[in-house]
Amino acid sequence: MRARFGVAGNSDAFSKYSKSSLDAPAWLHGQGLDWYEYQCGRGVRISQQTAAQLGKNARQAGIGLSLHAPYFISLANPEAVERNTGYVLASCQAAAWMGAGRVVIHSGALMGRTRAEALDIAKDTLRAVIAACDEAGLGQITLCPETMGKINQLGDLDEVLELCRLDERLLPCVDFGHLYARSLGSLNGREAFCAMLDKMASALGEERAARFHSHFSKIEFTPKGGEYRHLRFSDPGWGPDFAPLAEEIVRRDWHPVFVCESAGTQSEDALRMKETYFNIKEAEERK
Repeated sequence: MRARFGVAGNSDAFSKYSKSSLDAPAWLHGQGLDWYEYQCGRGVRISQQTAAQLGKNARQAGIGLSLHAPYFISLANPEAVERNTGYVLASCQAAAWMGAGRVVIHSGALMGRTRAEALDIAKDTLRAVIAACDEAGLGQITLCPETMGKINQLGDLDEVLELCRLDERLLPCVDFGHLYARSLGSLNGREAFCAMLDKMASALGEERAARFHSHFSKIEFTPKGGEYRHLRFSDPGWGPDFAPLAEEIVRRDWHPVFVCESAGTQSEDALRMKETYFNIKEAEERK
């Protein structure tokens, strides 16, 4: 097995080719990529017919699918459990229509609470979400709580792994750009990546950790807030650097999904990530 590489939403290059996401799978295949994360950040608005057609097109092109649930979901808001559960259910239903196996969800802001308090609320909400998905016949969809980029958000790696320990079906969405930003640049490089992957294996077990979901892009941050904006690989400075992470993934023989979230150049940058990974993998196999 190997890592897979794709994009979040539609890159600028694709948008010059087509205005319809239904054309994205074939286009991505032609670019040499193999994953597409459909974006429902502003709400789940895709129809069953369109979702089913997207899924059919993806299967024909050999493209794996995931779906990003609405950005405004906040698992740490105790006053919105029912509403947030509804958002996740709608996301999972759309994912099921298109045959996407993974749904990425945000954990939310602290809202003036301590990190421990917010985490406890998020765990209770996620338990309710899992139960609702099972009751609706959507328990086959893998929920992927995402690590967040702003310092005042719930969602550092430890917190996301704690959420994932609630149910063995959960997988972390490890956004290495977010972790780089919220750590003010310290979570970068081979040693940092090794420590993060070790932590994942310890919390989830090697088999489960090896197939984690991931977002990757360079991110600019501010000293007080953390994440400021997503960048392109061609933008100077900032990080993180993908090559040392790829080296560690190859060494461990893990097979995550890497979804590139660069600002407009996600298809080009995802292909650079894939090429980096395979160059390292081929060099390792020649040893």
